[in-house]
Amino acid sequence: MRALHELTAIIDKLHYEKALWHAGVHHIAGVDEAGRGPLAGPVVAAAIILPPGELIAGVDDSKKLAPQVRAQLYPLLLARCVDYGVGIVNADEIDRVNIYQASLLAMKKALAELRHAPGHVLIDGRAQLDLDLPQTAIIKGDGLSCTIGAASILAKVVRDTIMKHYHRQFPRYGFHKHKGYATEDHLTALRQHGPCAIHRRSFRPCALQEGDRKEMVFDANIQPIL
Repeated sequence: MRALHELTAIIDKLHYEKALWHAGVHHIAGVDEAGRGPLAGPVVAAAIILPPGELIAGVDDSKKLAPQVRAQLYPLLLARCVDYGVGIVNADEIDRVNIYQASLLAMKKALAELRHAPGHVLIDGRAQLDLDLPQTAIIKGDGLSCTIGAASILAKVVRDTIMKHYHRQFPRYGFHKHKGYATEDHLTALRQHGPCAIHRRSFRPCALQEGDRKEMVFDANIQPIL
């Protein structure tokens, strides 16, 4: 009975995809982003196209999955997908255009990386992308659509990996643990050391005070590690 329940749950997450497959659309891209809320690091989006009828157990909103489960699903998704792409927008661009616009830009970048043109795009959230592609925005889509859920897992794993690399450059902030989110340890490190090169200055806890600017010159040109 448990196996039947799990299979039913997976099939339910193909509701949007099945309607499009039955209409003759084969390349359905799911798109989602990770990293809108953190105080540091990039926002990362992923786009993925799964084969028609593909069932992958365990795919869900990445925030609901343990890190080890995401790590197990990540290579499986890459092996079984038709195509995927990743888009990254770094902290300086987030500060320039705001996090909402940066998230949309990351999703557009991810779609641009696809080798196969999508016949339809399923997007997590409310936003429509400024692209000449049929698209459907689905609120909480990462938990309702297998394709969007798969994209959310890819985006989360890529972003977490980037933040672990950044920990090597800026070990005093603990990016490998909190991934840039506003944990108490992160806020304490910010109070003690001020922001570093990957902090989002447009986010209030990271805003530079006038006296901090000289301290930031030493790492202003550090490039992201991908």
